[in-house]
Amino acid sequence: MSEHQFDLTIIGSGPGGYVCAIRAAQLGMKVAVVEKRPTHGGTCLNVGCIPSKALLHASESFEEAGHKFEKMGINGCKPKIDIKQMMAFKDEVVLGNTKGIDFLFKKNKVTPFIGTGKIVDKGVVEVTGGDGSVTKLASKNIVIATGSAVANLPGVEIDEKQVVSSTGALELPKVPKHLVVVGAGVIGLELGSVWARLGAKVTVVEFLDRILPGMDGDVAKTFPRMLKKQGFEFRLGTKVSGVKTTKSGVTVTVEPAKGGESEDIKADVVLVAIGRMPYTQGLGLEDLGVKMSQRGQVEIDDHFKTNVEGIYAIGDCVRGPMLAHKAEDEGVAVAEILAGQSGHVNYDVIPGVVYTMPEVASVGRIEEDLKADGIDYVVGKFAFMGNGRAKANQTPDGFVKVIADAKTDKVLGVHILGASAGEMIHEAAVLMEFSGSAEDLARTCHAHPTMSEAVKEAAMAVAKRAIHA
Repeated sequence: MSEHQFDLTIIGSGPGGYVCAIRAAQLGMKVAVVEKRPTHGGTCLNVGCIPSKALLHASESFEEAGHKFEKMGINGCKPKIDIKQMMAFKDEVVLGNTKGIDFLFKKNKVTPFIGTGKIVDKGVVEVTGGDGSVTKLASKNIVIATGSAVANLPGVEIDEKQVVSSTGALELPKVPKHLVVVGAGVIGLELGSVWARLGAKVTVVEFLDRILPGMDGDVAKTFPRMLKKQGFEFRLGTKVSGVKTTKSGVTVTVEPAKGGESEDIKADVVLVAIGRMPYTQGLGLEDLGVKMSQRGQVEIDDHFKTNVEGIYAIGDCVRGPMLAHKAEDEGVAVAEILAGQSGHVNYDVIPGVVYTMPEVASVGRIEEDLKADGIDYVVGKFAFMGNGRAKANQTPDGFVKVIADAKTDKVLGVHILGASAGEMIHEAAVLMEFSGSAEDLARTCHAHPTMSEAVKEAAMAVAKRAIHA
């Protein structure tokens, strides 16, 4: 057994782990990263955010070439799908990103270890390689950044062929004739839209009576109408009571969530996308007495510290939204705290994006929560139909919604449904970091013609003075 000494050892090289490692190295620490996959980047880079965005981009390009080019005078475009090449494109994107992390580790003198990490004692991590070899890492501090895993539907076995998780949905060898998506959250809608654009019939089954739980109510009401035009069928307020596979396909048995008669839906592939669960198995946390929540999360204080001295945790395996950028910010914060600085994450200003077409982007509070808390607020909305660039780009669907405090005019939340919403949301995030007002946003000059002018108009609409509405 070989032994090594480090200032900081991080278990997991996803967005939280690798960013934490790089920031800690910048601050002068000797850093090790333990990763069980053969490549770095965690779920996000390998089987999550990055490959899904590659397929989203490819399918959007296919859709645009087949349905929008002719109107713009670009003729002769009858695109055909080459799934094998599309998957190769996706894999190339993933490889480029994972190799990028290898480069950054080398540049910042971070030492990577490939294998399964386990904390066997305070300040000691054992790494078991694929060949059974064991390496012991002695470390002043340890950060758990192991992320999350797919949440299973009780009684349903995922084989990643006919019944798939998000991982299998990124590897389908052909376009299914009928894809049933269980769960109308971010992952289900994104991957459903990929295969819908490529020609699949997509049926989304959701237990709740709305899509995108936790996001803005106006978005949840408006967005399904857009998705239906893209071929989506929604079965809301419906639960899955059984899934049976045969050589010829899959039968999904559903029934009303409130009770009633069941019915069968025939499909080629079923995507189970009901959420994710913290991944903390096999880390030795129970033996060390690390406190865990009922949801299986590692419990931490406001400085990411567990109840065991020298052990910290960040990302999907702790409280808060399961978002890569939230994990990144936590990784930076904990590295700075360990270096004696004042690392901090503002959880009130963390954007969330659904990368469909159109996109959904949100930051801050939603109306429903403000009403429940008894906070007086004012809403300003502006439709992209009134935006010149949106019309020119053939993307006039959707709106921007700005919510401001009725007394102070401080922006409490911004919600965007539209093309490039994920890019536009950040000016709202910056504004909110500085406690800016709707008037601040409304009086900031925006370049014309841009989609972002709709954000300014929505801010102006808070004071009922939008120009193009």
